[in-house]
Amino acid sequence: MYSSSSFQNVHQHSLNKASKSVIFPTVKLNDLLSLFLKTGLALCFFFLFLFFYLSLSYHNYHHSPLHYSFIFQNSKPTNISHIVFGIGGSTKTWKNRYHYTEFWWRPNVTRGFIWLEEDIPTNEIWPETLPSYKVSGNTSSFKYTCDYGSRSAIRLARILKETFELGLENVRWFVMGDDDTVFFTENLVTVLEKYDHNEMYYIGGNSESVEQNVIHSYGLAYGGGGFAVSYPLAAALVKIFDGCIERYASLYGSDQRVHACVNEIGVPITKELGFHQIDIRGYPYGLLAAHPVAALVSLHHLDYVEPMFPNTTRLVSLKKLVSAYKMDPGRTLQQSICYDPRRNWSISVSWGYSVQLYPSIQTSSELQTPFQTFKTWRTWSSEPFTFNTRTGNFDPCNRPLWFFLDRVDNVGEKERTRSAYKRYDVLLKYFNCSAPAFEVQYVNVTASHFMPERWKKAPRRQCCDIIKGVDEASNVIQVEIRDCHHFESLTPP
Repeated sequence: MYSSSSFQNVHQHSLNKASKSVIFPTVKLNDLLSLFLKTGLALCFFFLFLFFYLSLSYHNYHHSPLHYSFIFQNSKPTNISHIVFGIGGSTKTWKNRYHYTEFWWRPNVTRGFIWLEEDIPTNEIWPETLPSYKVSGNTSSFKYTCDYGSRSAIRLARILKETFELGLENVRWFVMGDDDTVFFTENLVTVLEKYDHNEMYYIGGNSESVEQNVIHSYGLAYGGGGFAVSYPLAAALVKIFDGCIERYASLYGSDQRVHACVNEIGVPITKELGFHQIDIRGYPYGLLAAHPVAALVSLHHLDYVEPMFPNTTRLVSLKKLVSAYKMDPGRTLQQSICYDPRRNWSISVSWGYSVQLYPSIQTSSELQTPFQTFKTWRTWSSEPFTFNTRTGNFDPCNRPLWFFLDRVDNVGEKERTRSAYKRYDVLLKYFNCSAPAFEVQYVNVTASHFMPERWKKAPRRQCCDIIKGVDEASNVIQVEIRDCHHFESLTPP
């Protein structure tokens, strides 16, 4: 038997011996130096590899047209320099249509190209007021089996891909249109600024005619009205596009092909009511005089409808509308409604275009519904459309008086505008209409400048008041557009 003290001494001796052999092993100095050298050499190789990898990645990012620049873009607001336009044109049509592009193109400000099927003849001069043109690639190897369309649809569809592959820097959006599309670029920027360009977006509008949407698709952003594709979606599209459009050889148009390929990626259309295909025939007045609560982004097919203003040509009409737009882009075509209970009047203002004066009280629901002054695109039928319409009153003494824009001026240190509208009604002189409203010859409308930030808020029409000044002539009425009060409603008196 061991005593307890002897046992403790033996146990402590064993622990000390074990700790010396396990916890503090004997290490030679040469082995330690060798370990440090090997570790240092491994770290050097790692950092050298990382340096060359990052350098190669940087080079590929800045020189490949497929780089995803949207990942590194800063958060400053979208402006016109972030948009690249791809315009579908033709050597057969550009001479007749280039005026439409001149209305909105700003040399050295807007970016993009008109894409033609071939070079223009050497004896022709390409105007400096237009985007530069490029010649589309050969599409003869692609199938096209639609028996009522044109093979040019393939070339026009590939404009998006060819524009992307140019590898332009600092691009957030690709906007496609036709050579007879008129863009309102300030409003286009305002609309696109609402969306995160780092996400996949396909933005545009439908046709106004139901028959077109039934044939081509309600999910389609119509190319003539223009549509916008965000950079990330364009980057995904170009990888599949040529193979994709081969699968849709039976489709009619270029925009259908883009839509079909966007569908394969799983991105739906984001509809914006300011893109206008103008798939109508006849007089566009009703549509423009009751514009939806949305920024005016585009107009198309103006060669296929009557001039917007009476007794003028199409180009003169467009010039007048654009002149108003330049004074106050966001307010253009925006509708305001007000009443004069003393004289039992209703007034609807489509700013920059027209004023309607009713010699009776009309509900706001009626006033916001467009007059059907047009027919459908394909069959020239009286219906259906993708919005409600109403027929006019055939009694000349009860129908509204129409006033058209005469001029727009800045007033009050350019913080406000005054627009003047002159009556146009050639038939009234043949009727004996004695109501006081028929004495009115002019309507003057004052309004503050429309701030683009409004479109980032919930949409709401602005209100207006009929103002009677002390020097008011009997044949002139004054209208002032203003913000609606919080609980104000357009309730007839």
